[in-house]
Amino acid sequence: MSSRDDILASIRANLPRVDRPLPSVPLFDDAPPASLLDAFRANLLRMGGLFLDPPASGDVLAPVRTKIVDAKIVCSTVPELPGNRDIAGAAAPQDLADVDYAIVRASFAVAETGSVLLSDVDLRLNAVAYLAQHLIVLLDPADIVVNLHHAYRRAEFRERHYACFHTGPSATADIEGVLIHGAQGVRSLSVLPLARPSATPDH
Repeated sequence: MSSRDDILASIRANLPRVDRPLPSVPLFDDAPPASLLDAFRANLLRMGGLFLDPPASGDVLAPVRTKIVDAKIVCSTVPELPGNRDIAGAAAPQDLADVDYAIVRASFAVAETGSVLLSDVDLRLNAVAYLAQHLIVLLDPADIVVNLHHAYRRAEFRERHYACFHTGPSATADIEGVLIHGAQGVRSLSVLPLARPSATPDH
């Protein structure tokens, strides 16, 4: 047995054998907002995101169609609105570097922070959420949780290979406080509240 094996065996043999259950963490949801969608909207706007109000009648996707009307390259991972760049044809992340608008659906959102969670299932290719100039996110209002304590209990963090919260567009500010959007990622992040095509959420 080598010295390394001897040391590791000694460590294993002397591991403390104590039962120390994790503390119970409250969910801090005793006073939830009256409307999770309204709270999400307010916090999204606070973080520089855009909330697309669907029309009361007619084409619910009209706000998205208006935004992408002059776009040259639109990459969509949702069935509601196809783009003209097939993400399945992207062999490498850099193949998406010229995308003007990416349209995706969030797994869920957090009212407390105005964040949307995007996973590998939602994006298909993770780079699309960073290389596109603008990101449009479809969000089922039924998929909004009250705060991050509820968010981290979601199955996405156990079942998906990748999951990331997006809170507004990419932004940075220099020492003089000049705010620049799009410095390391998308220049704008817009959210359209729209129920999923099926009645059963895809969680």
